[in-house]
Amino acid sequence: MKAVVCTRYGPPDVLRLEQVEKPAPKDDEVLIRVHATTAARGDCELRGMNLPPLFQLLARVGFGFRGPRRKILGQELAGEVESVGRDVRLFKRGDRVFALTGLHLGAYAEYDSLPERGLMATMPANLTYEEAAAVPVGGLHAAYFLRRGGIERGQRVLIVGAGGSIGTYAVQIAKSLGAEVTAVDGEGKLAVARSIGADHVIDYSKESFAKSGVVYDVIFDAVGKSPFSGSIGRLKEGGLYLLGNPGLSQAVRGGWASRTSGRRVIGGSISYKAADLAFLKELIEAGKIRPIIDRRYALEQAAEAHRYVETGQKIGNVVMTVGHDDRA
Repeated sequence: MKAVVCTRYGPPDVLRLEQVEKPAPKDDEVLIRVHATTAARGDCELRGMNLPPLFQLLARVGFGFRGPRRKILGQELAGEVESVGRDVRLFKRGDRVFALTGLHLGAYAEYDSLPERGLMATMPANLTYEEAAAVPVGGLHAAYFLRRGGIERGQRVLIVGAGGSIGTYAVQIAKSLGAEVTAVDGEGKLAVARSIGADHVIDYSKESFAKSGVVYDVIFDAVGKSPFSGSIGRLKEGGLYLLGNPGLSQAVRGGWASRTSGRRVIGGSISYKAADLAFLKELIEAGKIRPIIDRRYALEQAAEAHRYVETGQKIGNVVMTVGHDDRA
């Protein structure tokens, strides 16, 4: 089968299309014929090892010092079940599924084998493969934090990085819960934020929400770029500061602020469940949220897709379609 492989860390051009062995599902696994995947920010960071020094060291220990041990990247996919292991009961051949591959990676290929009880579910009936592939990474991350935030109808919620793969879902999920949403991002992304329901928008290059005087019940930073003290200062007493991608400084300061400021900071480790995908599927089929796709590339154009993501101009998601050579 064909797959895009990454044998060493570096710029997008280290990605190469190669022929590799087609995986065979274990007894508890499902073999998926992949139709679409994405160029996610996390894939780009892993490929380039573009991380702060401490996180880079931890990543190299976990994934490989000179290059990824798992050479096929890709954190999310949508496709059709090709075959199942003998112990599989939840899925059958022909099922249309979408999945988060997690540390297994492997979505940049024609086929991938995933555990039956992993983060996988049948696709929402109203989505294409390309749309469904763009759900797991951003959708699960946004849903995890906003559900921990216990958002209630009428609350004021501010979302930093509202135009990205996580932020576009966060805006829609918060609106589905009845919140009044303020979206913060660059000017080029604010039209999309309005189109998916944001009540107010702030162009961070022209205005600082931390100096606006408006107070919020919840602030969700999806990208790790909000000013820590300024954000705490814009929360109501008892408000929540949700750190979706905290830097080391934010993580350290969060615990202290939770004890001393009268506000609570939530970040740290994340744990998803298959039920979380089902939650997203329900919202999608009800028409309450939808994936936002900026650009589409063929899998063979993975390097080009990564280059675009790294410009920082991406709105929502960048999808890669996977064509199939049935001789593989």
